[in-house]
Amino acid sequence: MPHATAAWLVDNSSLSFEQIAEFCGLHILEVQAIADDTAATKLTGRDPVRAGELTHEEIEKGQSDPEYRLKMQKEPDPVRRTKGPRYTPVSKRQDKPDGIAWIIKNHPELTDGQIGKLIGTTRTTIAAIRDRSHWNMANITPKDPVTLGLTSQRELDAAVAKAQKALGAVAPTDERLDSDREALIVELRAQREQLSRDADAALIAAERGDELGADEILPGIRDPFKR
Repeated sequence: MPHATAAWLVDNSSLSFEQIAEFCGLHILEVQAIADDTAATKLTGRDPVRAGELTHEEIEKGQSDPEYRLKMQKEPDPVRRTKGPRYTPVSKRQDKPDGIAWIIKNHPELTDGQIGKLIGTTRTTIAAIRDRSHWNMANITPKDPVTLGLTSQRELDAAVAKAQKALGAVAPTDERLDSDREALIVELRAQREQLSRDADAALIAAERGDELGADEILPGIRDPFKR
């Protein structure tokens, strides 16, 4: 929370704006706006000393020397997603029934639990859409949840693969190009061998000084200046 940390340092230290900006990873004008109370949002300060990111000694070093650059004691703790249903922005929540209907239609192998994790919904809602007892069933249209922004293609593919594996199904593989690939490999190998033979023959002809023989072996090779 760099802006909140900057707000605390502005209110509780005499560090320069430049020092605060560099420590928090902000532009100096952002720190200026926080100090002047002209920021778009009123910020509640976050104490970096209590968080273990700074010490009072480090702040004092910065206050006594404007050229000193504060050193962070430890990186901020990463924000981890807690267990529970996936969070969906309010603007997209109305699209959930459409995404659920699409998955039920196109991936019947997925369980209600898997659908719930992908879309961030309840088993009750999924069951209501399955048996078409949902209160808004008349207005539900199956739509790809990836397109709707309810989940990612990678998460959907992973869930489908897991469901198919649980059912003992093997993921389909496209074998249509196998024969073409093998034919191309054979053709390229034959061309390479022919070029090798031609090169050996041309070398032998050159060593013998037999220009006529070389022309007979490689009719495509000619002196570009010969008329």
